[in-house]
Amino acid sequence: MQELLGSIVGQVRLTTLLDIAITAVVIYWLFSLIRGTRAVRLVIGVSVLLLVYALAQLLGFRLLTQLMQAGAVVGLFALVVVFQPELRRALERIGRVGSLAWLVSPAEQRTADHVAATVARAAARLSAEKVGALVVLERETGLEEIAETGVMIRGDLSADLLEALFAPRGALHDGAVVIRGDSIVAAGALLPLAETTLQVERFGTRHRAALGITEQTDAVVVVVSEESGQVSLVERARIRRNLDEVQLARAISVLLRPERPGGAAIRARLAPRPGGLRRAALARRGPAPAAAEPPGGSDEAPGATAGAGR
Repeated sequence: MQELLGSIVGQVRLTTLLDIAITAVVIYWLFSLIRGTRAVRLVIGVSVLLLVYALAQLLGFRLLTQLMQAGAVVGLFALVVVFQPELRRALERIGRVGSLAWLVSPAEQRTADHVAATVARAAARLSAEKVGALVVLERETGLEEIAETGVMIRGDLSADLLEALFAPRGALHDGAVVIRGDSIVAAGALLPLAETTLQVERFGTRHRAALGITEQTDAVVVVVSEESGQVSLVERARIRRNLDEVQLARAISVLLRPERPGGAAIRARLAPRPGGLRRAALARRGPAPAAAEPPGGSDEAPGATAGAGR
């Protein structure tokens, strides 16, 4: 027994341990990427098929084995189509790792503070009047395709302009405003809805649209509920609700600044704990029914199809 253990230990090298560690991290990262999405059920289905294939080979079922081998060729292309959102999200995250955006000048940091203060001031005013709003702040992932679904503005950012764009009887009220730097790129833009089953059931269309765009990009989204007047901040498909102007400005400012050493600790304080999304939504609801937005609630105009009804 000792000789067997000794031979096993003798074969283990530093590169072997490093290989196992990297493989474990990659597998964990892949599972965290699809956690909470419809892709989980697809992965379970693929796993069942692989199990059936292994049993067919073990029991010598030649016809079933050949049939599944022939279907595997088509299945590889089908998997690329089915997992297209997850693959795009994974490639975007890999691209962010190599970003050099942390080499930013102080002037750009001041721009981030200005944008945060302006958006927070506009959101507070809209919240006081219970006017719905959806503001998307672009970071590293480009949002030109999203902006092109709306009306191109390309104007200087100001709280008054944001309030005017979300005027209740305005043509662009039900769309999303896209902000790049310190300028408003577009208004009335359409956003993809969230794919995770939890958000689909709990939130109205504006919040689902905010969660949807942050699932696919690194954008930061500010949502003002037309039903309750609550101001929410959404980033990486995580939501914080009931923020006042000061809290919102501070959170946006931190999120818009490129990540530096030590910046991750600040972002960790802003983000909810794992599993905190459900608890936060329940805790913020309060005793009155109007405190939480009903699913597909009236914070959107009828006909909102992708986070912004026209």
